Amino acid sequence: MFAVIRTGGKQYRVAAEDVVRVDKIKANPGEIVQFGEVLVVGGDNITLGQPTIAGASVAAEVLEQGRGPTIIVFKKRRRKNSRRKRGHRQEFTLVRVTEILTDGARPTKLPQREAKPVAAAPAAAAVEGAQTTEGKAPTRKAMAKGPTKDKTAKKRSKSKTPAKGKPSGKGKSKG
Repeated sequence: MFAVIRTGGKQYRVAAEDVVRVDKIKANPGEIVQFGEVLVVGGDNITLGQPTIAGASVAAEVLEQGRGPTIIVFKKRRRKNSRRKRGHRQEFTLVRVTEILTDGARPTKLPQREAKPVAAAPAAAAVEGAQTTEGKAPTRKAMAKGPTKDKTAKKRSKSKTPAKGKPSGKGKSKG
C-alpha cells in the first residue's frame, strides 16, 4: 500500500517503513506526526482525492532534525566593484512512515523507549570524584603567562648607505 502526501508545498510518494526527508516540521525526534493532506491512496484499488481524501492520513515517526548542505548565492555586478556572497542551509526533518491510515483511523502509538542509563553514569562519577578529592590538597591552577609583547612593534631602522662603487642617487649618475 502506498500514499501520496503533500507537505511543505511538495508531494511525496510513501509506503510503510519508508524514510523520507521533508521540509522542517516542528516536532522533536521520537514524536509521531500525522500528515493529513493525502492526495492518493494506492494498493489493490486506487483512491484519488479531489484534491485530498477525507479521513485519510499518514503517521510517521520523526527520526532527526537537521540542515542540508550549504548553497552559495553569489551576486556580481560587473565593472561596478559590487559583489555579494551569502550561504544558505535548508532545514529538514527526517521521518519514517509507520502507517497509512484510512477512514479516520487513529495511529497506533509506538512503545516508549527506556531512558538510557548512560546519562546517569557521568553524574554518579562526578559525585564519586568529589568525594575522593576531599582529603587531598587543592590543585593549583596554571599560572597566567607574562605580559605579551606587542607584535606590531616597529623594527629598528638601519642607516642605509649606498653600496661601494655605486652612485648614491636614483637614476642616471652625472659624470
